[in-house]
Formats: sequence, structure tokens, C-alpha cells
Amino acid sequence: MALIGYSLLLLISFYVLAEIGDKYFVPSLDKISKALNLSHDMAGATLMAAGSSAPEIFVAIMALFKPGDHGDLGVGTIVGSAIFNLLAIIGVAGIVKKSVIAWQPVVRDLLFYAISIVAFYLVLKNETVTLYESLAFMFMYAFYVYSVISWKKWFKYEEIDIEPIYAEEKESTGGWKSIFKPIDATIKFIVPRPEKYILVFTVSILLIAATCWVLVESAVHVSAILGVPEMVIALIVLGIGTSVPDIVSSAIVAKQGRGGMAVSNAVGSNIFDIFIGLGLPWFLKHMLLKEAVTTHIEGLEVAVGLLLGSVLLILFALIYRKWELNKRLGYILILLYILFVVYEIVDLYVFQ
Repeated sequence: MALIGYSLLLLISFYVLAEIGDKYFVPSLDKISKALNLSHDMAGATLMAAGSSAPEIFVAIMALFKPGDHGDLGVGTIVGSAIFNLLAIIGVAGIVKKSVIAWQPVVRDLLFYAISIVAFYLVLKNETVTLYESLAFMFMYAFYVYSVISWKKWFKYEEIDIEPIYAEEKESTGGWKSIFKPIDATIKFIVPRPEKYILVFTVSILLIAATCWVLVESAVHVSAILGVPEMVIALIVLGIGTSVPDIVSSAIVAKQGRGGMAVSNAVGSNIFDIFIGLGLPWFLKHMLLKEAVTTHIEGLEVAVGLLLGSVLLILFALIYRKWELNKRLGYILILLYILFVVYEIVDLYVFQ
């Protein structure tokens, strides 16, 4: 019974994160970026990246500060989300609709993402993260933001200016979503009106933090009950669960023929996850608790190899297809993600 209860809490937490993110948090960030008069690239690389990656960041913070050795839960969530974003989200974008994308921003993001993966490996292979390494991660993200702002000056290309895609705020009259009507009503009651977007942003942050605390607690208990390593739960279950809003929005924009936006969102979100989603929690633990950050990631080389291999596959496939994202590439990426999940399960139950 305990397993069922904690599993339900996991599912409910994923739903709450998706609702808050799509309906309140990301739209409030979009209004803030417009009020600050940020460019499309600047807003996407900073506020929008933070919005789509908020669940992963808070899971990493909650896991790192939770009593006991649970830091790998946060790292695993970010790695799992990164693999899911790179393979599943871009794969779905290709399957939904064929599209030709601008090569300049894709090359930029894939280059920085490859750098972030190498940095991730170099820091975690020693199983100890220093204060200076956490600072280096955040400075590298700042340099990425600078490059996003300057890239169009270095390489001329047309930017597609579109309105962000959010969840539609309409009443559900039936189906599975009717089960969550009490939760929807509670969230709607707590969150202020949309025009008070600063307050909406603040309340959304608090709700996401509270939900991620429930998420981490549930994941830890599910892991203990099943006797499954927390890293595996994080890589597969939390990695997918925290990325569900991203795959839905990416499928929508891909269907509109904007596959390039889906690729940029997926890769840009991964860069933010590694440099800020890991760097910031590590920095906070060093500064607030004055404690060393230790990690031990099973299969680190495999995960890093898969990520780097996927980056090269996507890059060379797009070059070969003259920057066309199509179904064939989409199915290959989805297959690679399925093979990754199968490998993790087989490794757990056969080779352990």
C-alpha cells in the first residue's frame, strides 16, 4: 500500500508541475521578459530556459539539501531529463512534421551543449565538486548567454518571432483530466490573477518548490521500497516526468512547422540544466552549509558517451539532410532513447 501511495504522489506531483509551469510560471516569465524589453534570444536563453527547467533545478536543490546522501537523485534527474530532451523531444519533433531549420543557432547550441557535457564529466569523475567548479559552471552559462546575444552579429540568420505556446486555460468536461479538477481548482485559487505577473511568478516558484519536495520524498521512498538505486529512479522516472511539459510544447510548435524552435528549446534547456541546474545547487551547498559536495554516478561514462554520441548524430544527420528534420531521424532518436531505458533496466536486474 505504501508503494501505491508514494507512486500516486509521484504522478500527482508531475501533473502539478506541468500545470503550474504551463499555465502560470512560464507565462509570467514571458510577461517579465517583455516588461524588461528582452530580445527573443535573450529571453529564451535566460528566463524561458529557467522556466522550462525549474522542476529539475528544484529537484536538484531538494535532493542535495535533504538529510542523508541523496545528491545523486538531483544529478540523475538532470541527466535523465537531458537524455530525454535530446533524443525523445527532438525525435518527436521530427516525427510530427518535417521542417527545415536554421543551422546557425543549432550549431551554437550543440557546440555549447557538447562543452557542457565534457565539463559535467570532468567535474563528476572525481566524485567531489569544489566551490570553484560550481562557480565555473555558472560563469560558463553566462558566457553562453553572451554568445546567444552576439551570435546573430557573427552569423547572420533570420529569427522566427512567435508567441510562446502555453496550456489552454479551459474547463475539462470529462476524461482523465476530470480526476484532477480539485487540484486545478486549488491551484487556480492560490495563484493571483494573470495581470499581477510578478506575484504570479513568486507564488509559482513557491508552489514548484513545495511540489518538488514532495517529488523527492516520494522518489526516495519508492526507491527504498523497491530496492532500486535512486539514480535509476531519477534517470528514467524523474527524468521523463519533469520533461513532460517540454515534449508537449515542442510537439505543438513542430506541428506548426517550427522544428528548429523545438530543437533549440530542447538543447538550450539541457545547457541550462547542467550549468545552472547543477552549478547553482552545488554553489548553495558550499556557501550555506559549508559542506563538500560528493557524487558517485554509476555508468557515468555510458551516459556521457550517449549524450555526446547523440549530439554528433543530430549534427551530422542534419548536415547530411541539409538541415531538414524528418521522420527517419525522429524514429532513430526515439529508438536510441528506448535502448537507453532498456540498457538501464537490464544493467540493474541482470548485471548488478
